[in-house]
Amino acid sequence: MNRKRSGPAGKSSSFYTSGWKTSGAVRTLLLLLFVLLFYFSLSSRLVPETYDITLGAKSEHDIKAPYQEIDQYATLMAQEEAAEKVGSVYSTVALHNETLLDEILLRIDQLNQDDQVTTENKVEIYRSEIPGRLDQFIEQFIRANEGSSTYSASLLEEMKRVVEIQKYSIPEETFYKLPRLTSEQVAEMRTVGRDIVRKLTSESLRDAETARSKVAELINTSTLEQRTQRETLQELARFVITANRFYDQEATETAKAEARQNTPQVVIKQGDVIVKAGQVITKDLYERLDSMGLLKEQRTYWPQLGVLLLSLLFVLSIYGYVEMTAASASPSAPSLKRNNAHGLMLLLIFALNILLMHLVAMARSEEWPYIGYLAPVAVGTMLVTLLLDMHLGLVSALLFTVLSSIIMNVGNGSVFDFRYGFVAAVVSFTSVLAIHRASQRSSILKAGIMVSLFGSVAVVALTLVESNPDRMLLIQSVGFMFASGLLTAVLVIGLMPFFEMTFGILSALKLVELSNPNHPLLRKLLTETPGTYHHSLMVGNLSEAAAEAVGANGLLCRVGSFYHDVGKTKRPSYFIENQNGGVNPHDKLDPKVSASIIIAHARDGAEMLKQYKLPKPIRDIAEQHHGTSFLKFFYYKAVKRAEEQGTECPWTEDDFRYPGPKAQTKEAAIVGIADSVEAAVRSLSHPTVEQVESIIRKIIKDRLDDDQFNECDLTLKEMDKIAETLKETVIGMFHSRIEYPDDKEWKNRKEAKEQRE
Repeated sequence: MNRKRSGPAGKSSSFYTSGWKTSGAVRTLLLLLFVLLFYFSLSSRLVPETYDITLGAKSEHDIKAPYQEIDQYATLMAQEEAAEKVGSVYSTVALHNETLLDEILLRIDQLNQDDQVTTENKVEIYRSEIPGRLDQFIEQFIRANEGSSTYSASLLEEMKRVVEIQKYSIPEETFYKLPRLTSEQVAEMRTVGRDIVRKLTSESLRDAETARSKVAELINTSTLEQRTQRETLQELARFVITANRFYDQEATETAKAEARQNTPQVVIKQGDVIVKAGQVITKDLYERLDSMGLLKEQRTYWPQLGVLLLSLLFVLSIYGYVEMTAASASPSAPSLKRNNAHGLMLLLIFALNILLMHLVAMARSEEWPYIGYLAPVAVGTMLVTLLLDMHLGLVSALLFTVLSSIIMNVGNGSVFDFRYGFVAAVVSFTSVLAIHRASQRSSILKAGIMVSLFGSVAVVALTLVESNPDRMLLIQSVGFMFASGLLTAVLVIGLMPFFEMTFGILSALKLVELSNPNHPLLRKLLTETPGTYHHSLMVGNLSEAAAEAVGANGLLCRVGSFYHDVGKTKRPSYFIENQNGGVNPHDKLDPKVSASIIIAHARDGAEMLKQYKLPKPIRDIAEQHHGTSFLKFFYYKAVKRAEEQGTECPWTEDDFRYPGPKAQTKEAAIVGIADSVEAAVRSLSHPTVEQVESIIRKIIKDRLDDDQFNECDLTLKEMDKIAETLKETVIGMFHSRIEYPDDKEWKNRKEAKEQRE
C-alpha cells in the first residue's frame, strides 16, 4: 500500500532501518571484502610465489614447487639407469645340428661306395668338402629365416659371426680314416651321432666348446665298438656342434626401451621442497625454477588477473541472486539487500568455511593422502540455509563446490580436483535439502548423518571407478568422510547461537525454542493472565494460517502471537479476557486513564521482551500489532461524559490512539488483524458464518481505511486471501459455537412454532 497516515502518531520506516545496516557504501565495502576473501583464499593455490635467485649463489629460502610437475632430467636419468640394469639379451636359435651330421655321414657313405674314386681322391674330397659343409648349413638357415618374425636380421648375423669364430677344425688324420668306413659302420655312427648331438645342443650354448668337451665321454660309452668309428664320430660331432645362444641386439634394444617406458616418471609434487635454504643454485636448479615461473624476473601478472576475475565471478553470483530475490522476499526474512548485517554474517560464514578447508588441506601428508575428505564443507551451506535462505544456501553450495575443488587440490597438476569438487557438491546440496525444514536442534545432527552417508557413497563411487582400487585407501577415505559429516553437525550446532545472538537472526530453530510453554514469559502469561494466554494461542493459530496463505513467515506469526500481549501481565484485570465476568475496573476510571492503560500494554510488552532478550522481530510484533489504531470506545465515552457535564471534550482522537509504529512487516500486520478477529468473534454469543465473514472484512477494511497498512507491503489481493483464510480457520476453531445457515433457519422455525402454541 502506498497511502501514509499523517499526524504525530505516524512514524516512517526509515527510522527503523537507518544506519550502517542499510548504507550503500557499507554494502559496496562488503562486496569488496568478498572479492578479497575469494582472491586471497585462491591465490595461494593458483598464483606461484617468485624469488630473487642468482645463478651460483645460495638460496635464502626453502623453495617449494607451486604445482605438480614431471622432473624431466631426473626421469631421464632413472630411465637410463633402468635400461642399464637390463643388460644384454641373448636369444636361442634352433639350428638342429644333428641334421648337419646326418648329411655329412650320408655323403661319406655315398662316396665310400663309389669304386671309381680312389682312396687318395676320397681323402682330398673330404678335406675340401666337409669343412665347407658348416658354412653352407649356416647360410641355408639364414636364407630360410630371412624376414621371419622369429629371428631378427641382427641375430642371424651375430649367429654367423659367432659360429665362424668358434668353428672346430677337424684333425688331418680323420680324413684318412673316413674312406675305410663301411656302410654298416656309417649307419651305426648316424644313429649314435644324431642322438649325442641332439642331446648336447638341446641346452643353451653360448660357447660350443662346453658341449664339445662332453662328446668323447658320450661316444666312448655308446654302442660303437670299433675304435675307428668312435674316433671318427667324435671329431665329426665336435665339428657340427655350434653355439645356439647369441647376443640379440634388437631384443636388447627392445628390452631397454620397455625398461625406459615402464620406469615411472619422477614427479615433483606440489609443496615438495626443490631448493633448500643455503643450497647453491646450479644451472640445472636455475633452469628448473625458471620453467616453473619461480624467478622474480620472469614474473607475470596473468595468474593474479585470472584469480581476480574468478573472484569477481563468485561475488557476482551472490550479488545477482540478492538482486533477483530482494523484491520478492518477505521484509521479515533475512535479506542481504535490506540489511548489511546479514551480508556481514554471510561473509563471516564464507571466511570460516574457507578457513576450515585450508586447515584440512594443510594436514595432508603421504600417510593421509585423502584427509581432504575430512573438510566440513557443508558447514557453510547449513549455516546459510538455517540463518538466511534455502535458495542462497544452494548458491553457496555451488560456490563451495568450486572453492573446494581448488583449495583441496594438492598435487593434481590442474586447477580443479574433480574428486573433491564432486564430493563437496554431494555433501553441500545434501545438507541444504536435509536442513531447510529443520524445526529442532536435533535436525542438525540428522542432517550431519545424511551428509556422512551420501558423502561416503560418493567417495566409494569415485574409488571403485578407478583401476585397481586400494582397499585401505577406500576405508581411509570413507572414514574421513563419515567423520566430516559428524564434525559438520557439531560445528553448526555450536556456531548457530553465536550468529543468532550477534546478528539478531531469528531462525526457525530459535522460533521453535521460543514457542516452548516453559519459557519464563509464557509461564508468566499462563499463570497471571490465563485469559490472555488462551487468547494468544488462538491468535497464533489464526495468524499462522493467514501468513502461510500469502507466503509470509507463518512460524514467526505463531510465536509472535504467543508474546504479543505479554504486556498485559502488568495490569491483567484491566483486560476483559482476564475478568471472568467480574467487576470491570474501567467503569470507575476516567476514559483517558483507561485508554492509557490499554495503550500501554504494547509498549510494556516490547520492553519486557527486550528485558528477556527476545529477538527484535518478536518485539516488533508486540509493539506494532495495534499500529496507531483508534480506541473508539473510550474516546466516545469521554465525549459523552463531557456532553453530560456540559463541557467540551479536552481530548482529540489522536489522544486515544496507540503510539505505533504501524506494522512494518506482513507478519506484524497479520498478527494485528488476527488479534482483532479473535477478540471480536469471542465476544459473539452465537456467531454465524455470515457474521464471522462480515466481522473479518470489516476489521480489515477499518484498518485499511485508517492507513494501518501503509508501511508494510500487503496488497489488496493478499488482504482478500487473508480474510478468506481467517474465516475458514475461525469456523474450524469455533465450530461448536458457530451457527450455520441451515441451523439458524431451523432454530427460527422452532421458536415460531413455540410462540404459536
